[in-house]
Amino acid sequence: MLDLSTVRPASAAAFDRAKAVIPGGVNSPARAFGGVGGNPLFIARADGPFLFDLDGNRYLDFIGSWGPMILGHCHPAVVEATIAAVKNGSSYGAPCELETRLAEMVIDAVPSVEMVRFVSSGTEATMSAIRLARGFTGRDLVIKFAGCYHGHVDSLLVSAGSSALTLGVPNSPGVPVGCTQDTIVLKFNDTTALAEVFAAKGDKIAGVILEPIVGNMGLVPPTAEFRRELRQRTQKHGALLVYDEVMTGFRLGYGGAQELLGDKPDLSCFGKIIGGGYPVGAYGGRADIMKKIMPAGPVFQAGTLSGNPVAMAAGIATLNELKVNPPYARLEEQSKRIGEGLLKAAASANVPVQFNRVGSMWTLFFTNTPVSDLDTAKTSDTKRFGRFFWEMMDRGVYLPCSQFEAAFTCGAMTDEHIATTIQAGAESLQAVAKG
Repeated sequence: MLDLSTVRPASAAAFDRAKAVIPGGVNSPARAFGGVGGNPLFIARADGPFLFDLDGNRYLDFIGSWGPMILGHCHPAVVEATIAAVKNGSSYGAPCELETRLAEMVIDAVPSVEMVRFVSSGTEATMSAIRLARGFTGRDLVIKFAGCYHGHVDSLLVSAGSSALTLGVPNSPGVPVGCTQDTIVLKFNDTTALAEVFAAKGDKIAGVILEPIVGNMGLVPPTAEFRRELRQRTQKHGALLVYDEVMTGFRLGYGGAQELLGDKPDLSCFGKIIGGGYPVGAYGGRADIMKKIMPAGPVFQAGTLSGNPVAMAAGIATLNELKVNPPYARLEEQSKRIGEGLLKAAASANVPVQFNRVGSMWTLFFTNTPVSDLDTAKTSDTKRFGRFFWEMMDRGVYLPCSQFEAAFTCGAMTDEHIATTIQAGAESLQAVAKG
């Protein structure tokens, strides 16, 4: 690992300045490099598949602002749309037609969604969906899965429970036990535990929320059996199935993970891509459920910047580009090549790894153990991942700064960029093998 203060001095100085006025020097812990050591890079600009730091170094960007930049940075259609929108005013605090247009596009793309409400973040979307599920069913209990992250909602910031009937324990100071006493935490892909908890408490469960394809413990897909059990149990007991597609929505296909899997949840949460890189969130689903939201119904939810016209314009431009010029087949092929190249390189370097991928989302886990849930993800050698991260960074490839985050391939990447990534990976894995 290179010394940031000597190789990237402008970033080092910017970080020191930030730490004096921003807690930890960052506005989200995901940016803090805590999982890889060292200090974060400060970004000056982005263009296409690249980020440029304050020192002028260029990096192939496999974070894409943690998912939204599926078209790459500064896509002309998105830039033009946002400039046109902001010239008409950045915020109204009143309805505008852009909100309706984007809502129509989401509904057209996702068959399970009949109505949609916009908010300003993925956290707001999941928080509101949980409140709606409880308000619609008149029940309190909610099931989530260990390793699935749904934003910093008090009731969902809970640690994993080892038993099917273990209630969640807050894993952040400032979250009272009372906020999580109605949250049940189960192991992802564990159909037995799911069946047991519904058998014991099915008439008290308002809903089940999950990332249908997980990106927040690294990339972890669901089993077909697990998905069937989820749908059957929720329908049998009158609970709502809530898919958190903030990350996967419009990323794994135009209709998201549920299109790819052929599923139909009751409620879905969106964010990231639907705002084209601007702050946005949304939740939607069956009309009879959504009509319970105020002012149509009694369940309260509001937001000053909800449906912001600039974010709506960027989202419309992004979704239109994805529909007219879908990049999904090419992203699938490119990401598959990355996996094949990294696995071959790891075998050559004698470094045990697992490569999990769905579409353009992927994670290289440094473990011998196949990864299917949080427990198996945690068998990863995080020190080796940290070394790999910095070796890749020093070769101009910017990966997520945690073993437990998914990487994203973007539509602005060329075959040459993919080849560069594989070559950098091969060299980096050789360095990891040497210790």
